[in-house]
Amino acid sequence: MKDILEAIESLVVNVLFAPLDAIRALELESWAAANVINWFFMAIGFVALLYWLKELKKFNDNNEENRDPKAHSFLKPD
Repeated sequence: MKDILEAIESLVVNVLFAPLDAIRALELESWAAANVINWFFMAIGFVALLYWLKELKKFNDNNEENRDPKAHSFLKPD
């Protein structure tokens, strides 16, 4: 059982975390290079936000939204 756990440890530390170790080495040389992954995910989030806003505008332009105050239970006046 110990051999299996050590094999899993070796796989994770030496193979799966190797790219992250390379990024850690870049951090000493260039801040921007070390944060490429962060910039990548921020770009994906920005593109998703733009797509979502475009879809909201499309529904708004087609008047598909029910804007009656009683349409949503949390909007009706007390």
